Amino acid sequence: MSNFPQLTDEEKQQWLRDKYQVATKFLADKGLVTVSVSDADSRYIIPIMSVWKLNLIDKTSVWVIAGDLPTDYIEENVAKDAREAVRHFSYKWQMQADQLLQAPSNEQHEFANILINRAENLYNIFTKDEIW
Repeated sequence: MSNFPQLTDEEKQQWLRDKYQVATKFLADKGLVTVSVSDADSRYIIPIMSVWKLNLIDKTSVWVIAGDLPTDYIEENVAKDAREAVRHFSYKWQMQADQLLQAPSNEQHEFANILINRAENLYNIFTKDEIW
């Protein structure tokens, strides 16, 4: 993780704003309207990933991951905290990659390989106690 350039505080805040917008737009495209973020539950490893616990207009919450990886979401009840959400995304992406690898398309195989790489990286992050 030390391969990333040092960012100023302003650049870190801009990165967080950008990823928050990516996360809320991703949900909006799926018909889910965000009303607030649970800052206490959300976690960030700038500039790698952000895991947001977002509260929706229907009074439910979801975990959304965004950053240098695919944007995705899961229902709040799937994970008790951001760390467990990261582990769930890792497993979910591994299963999706396995399905994509069954397809005849090289393009789907390429995306499957990206998912596998990101899933492995997420699992490594999940296992590091010092991050959490």
